[in-house]
Amino acid sequence: MVRFLADENFNNQIVRGVLRQSPSIDILRIQDVDLSGANDPTVLEWAAQHRRVVLTHDVATMITFAYERIQARLSMPGLFEVSRRVSVGLAIEEIILIGECSLEGEWEGQVRFLPLR
Repeated sequence: MVRFLADENFNNQIVRGVLRQSPSIDILRIQDVDLSGANDPTVLEWAAQHRRVVLTHDVATMITFAYERIQARLSMPGLFEVSRRVSVGLAIEEIILIGECSLEGEWEGQVRFLPLR
């Protein structure tokens, strides 16, 4: 099962909804691991060390740093950019689907966008 790390500004309604509908999903928030205020490279490094796929709304910078890690051949367990235009319900459904149906390591080195297309 995939383990997630929700970026600092990630919608907490989505996180709560995922945990309410599927309590077995392993999802932490940046705030839960004392990384509040950390820059994107630090967040991505922590996620890599702990084998967690990052959930973010930050299309401006987080994706750039994720691609830099990939190009540098550093571990990057995966990143999902969840559009703020996606309904909370759809985001919850897709994260649960990914969490329950993916194998650990399946998203290594990938940057994906939700909703999945």
